[in-house]
Amino acid sequence: MTQRMQDLADEIIGLQAKLDIEIEKRRKVLGWKLKEQFVEFEEGIVAQHRLLRMGIPRYFAQTSLATVVTAPIIYSLIIPFVIADLWVSLYQMICFRVYQIKLVRRSDYIVFDRRHLSYLNGIEALNCAFCAYGNGLIGYIGEISSRTEQYWCPIKHAVRIPDPHKRYSQFLEYGDAEGYRARLDSFRKNLNDQASGGDLGQARKRGK
Repeated sequence: MTQRMQDLADEIIGLQAKLDIEIEKRRKVLGWKLKEQFVEFEEGIVAQHRLLRMGIPRYFAQTSLATVVTAPIIYSLIIPFVIADLWVSLYQMICFRVYQIKLVRRSDYIVFDRRHLSYLNGIEALNCAFCAYGNGLIGYIGEISSRTEQYWCPIKHAVRIPDPHKRYSQFLEYGDAEGYRARLDSFRKNLNDQASGGDLGQARKRGK
């Protein structure tokens, strides 16, 4: 990685930190905060939310026929989702232990916290739970896959990837044969430090 590429990567991390600060400010405006992973609302906020909850009869009355017809197709995805969840979880439990790669925690990616929102009716809460599981599962599988890729093939593609995983920017450049032979072991050693939230900056410096 060139110095300019490193500087841009550091700039992105800095911008993300600034975005996190702004998100926290917005939480305060909306009257809630996280305390030890539990959502706490300011007094009176929950009552205000309940006033905005739409009853299920009214909800269905405003729902299009196309939405009702396609809903079973959407929810049928739960079958391949669960199969993928079980299969990938089994894969990492066996293979990651063999290769001494830190296991990915499902709870970091699959989160069902929208049930605390009193302005959602039962149908909306169910929809949110389905989306939380589906998208969380994709993130969970993606992290397992990215750790696998860093262990076996930490090489960038020749073409641009639209939305690469967080490890990808540190991978070796396409065609860097010498770097691959010289640094593959270091990528494997750094893997668990990164997975544990270690100093990525130091890992990047070692990887120049």
